Amino acid sequence: MLTGLGLPRFFSLGNLLAILAALTDDQQSQRIMDLIEQRWQDLVGQMPLKICFPALEGQDWQTITGCDPKNIPWSYHNGGNWPVLLWLLVAAEQKTGRTELAHKALQIAAHRLPLDQWPEYYDGRTGRLVGKAARTYQTWTIAGFLVARTLLENPNHLALLSFDADPDVVACTI
Repeated sequence: MLTGLGLPRFFSLGNLLAILAALTDDQQSQRIMDLIEQRWQDLVGQMPLKICFPALEGQDWQTITGCDPKNIPWSYHNGGNWPVLLWLLVAAEQKTGRTELAHKALQIAAHRLPLDQWPEYYDGRTGRLVGKAARTYQTWTIAGFLVARTLLENPNHLALLSFDADPDVVACTI
């Protein structure tokens, strides 16, 4: 999806799941990981991982979110940083052989999440804790961190969360 600026909009969940489900070929998977590495500050920043980048604004925000006030640009589902996505990021990085990125993301989360009491999400523009709006001690945040750490400690566990390429399935071309 292109933004009003002509820049592609990156949806983290869809891209990472496509890699894990083998819906992308090796080249497409590597290009997604290249993009994450090249746009690290935009997509990861101070806390893995933005749910989408850039945030929906203006007419796109009005149309797609229905002017939902909790999803204003760079908040919640509209460009917020969701630590639960860490496990998907680490799994995709591991599947593509990019474990240096996985270690970097996990290090950021390991330092910050316990200090911030395992919040649901962070502000997307700055990566700051949102306060009362970000519920603390979220089970899915803790679980995402633990799964990410376990994947790095035990790479064989990736087979439980991803699929191998099926030669009968053909990746779509764009």
